[in-house]
Amino acid sequence: MRLDLVTLVVAEYDPAIAFFTEVLGFELVEDKPSLTNDGRPKRWVVVRPPGGGTGLLLARADGERQEAVVGDQTAGRVGFFLQVDDFDATYRRMVEAKVEFVKPPRTEPYGRVAVFRDLAGNLWDLLGPA
Repeated sequence: MRLDLVTLVVAEYDPAIAFFTEVLGFELVEDKPSLTNDGRPKRWVVVRPPGGGTGLLLARADGERQEAVVGDQTAGRVGFFLQVDDFDATYRRMVEAKVEFVKPPRTEPYGRVAVFRDLAGNLWDLLGPA
């Protein structure tokens, strides 16, 4: 058993794809036409960190209720955790790409951590070895 996908509600597909692939270095695994439950067109978009693991289903907000959670899917808490092997290099690359870090790097018993926002404002931990 494994957790394959987690849905991330986004405002638009293409800017989200660009952020996750060009800025964070994820792979675009799928981008296919699909339909909503009531037959309207949408896309099935999956990005995943290189080498596999749990992917993100980038779902464009559909309606006011979903639009309201874009950027705040976890009610202001860090809700996503990106584990990297080379923390310092990844942090520098993300800073150069203008990613907003809301907490600077620090060392915790579990390793190095810095908190950043994705393109919509959701909070993520960038995690690496100490």
